[in-house]
Amino acid sequence: MVAGATEALERTVASLRQTTPGAPVCCGVDLGTASIIVVVLGEGGVPLACEMEPCRVARDGLIVDHLGAIRIVRRLTDRLRERLGADLGPAAIAVPPGTVPASASTHRHVAEAAGLEVTAVLDEPTAANAVLGLVDGAVVDIGGGTTGLSVFKGSRVMYVADEATGGVHMNLVLMGRLGMTFEQAEAYKVDPVNADDVRQAVRPVAEKMASIAADHLAGCPVDQVWLVGGTAGLAGIEEVFADALGAPTAKPPHPMMVTPLGIARSVLRSCGEAVAA
Repeated sequence: MVAGATEALERTVASLRQTTPGAPVCCGVDLGTASIIVVVLGEGGVPLACEMEPCRVARDGLIVDHLGAIRIVRRLTDRLRERLGADLGPAAIAVPPGTVPASASTHRHVAEAAGLEVTAVLDEPTAANAVLGLVDGAVVDIGGGTTGLSVFKGSRVMYVADEATGGVHMNLVLMGRLGMTFEQAEAYKVDPVNADDVRQAVRPVAEKMASIAADHLAGCPVDQVWLVGGTAGLAGIEEVFADALGAPTAKPPHPMMVTPLGIARSVLRSCGEAVAA
């Protein structure tokens, strides 16, 4: 099932780069530490459009610039409404696993202040699994601020956890090593030309992320692990996790897009609507 989902993801991300004709049915809002992404789906879960914007309105997965987050979500949703010529329908949001209710409410308020009707709130790795369809194993969501995971047994969530280490911490390493600003470090990190140097420089941070996952999975070992989130795009990070976990570890294409797509799909699932493969 996971293999089929990742192939479908390739087609989905390609279609999100342009506006697909159709009436919006729902949307998903991913309020990340490094970027905010809004995905819109049509009937049957067909992807219609996506907008995203880099930002620094969250820290360790939690909103710290409430007004800034609202402005960005409003800007992105306004663009989508203009592209699609219609409202975006009900919305879902996701938060790091174990987020306290007050912090989850802040995420909800940001989306609602931008004119969205929030009908579902879930944790990020569980949202990602709405795309992956993992039955038994773990999904590790490596974002800008945190590393979160969900363990699945028989497609049911058995355990969730989240700790503060993510792509931002890799940027800090690069800033110190290369004398860059935060923005320069981010640009350097994602440039394929610098992949080998980045992988070597930030490996201790990747090992820390893997150790977080290993500590939490010690009491509930799994046979399969999937990495998602923007930081999972780092070349070779799946090998670091595989060494630490002693379990097969993989990542889908476009790992940054898995969670926002899953957030949107969760709206359809909560309404009992069919989701396209």
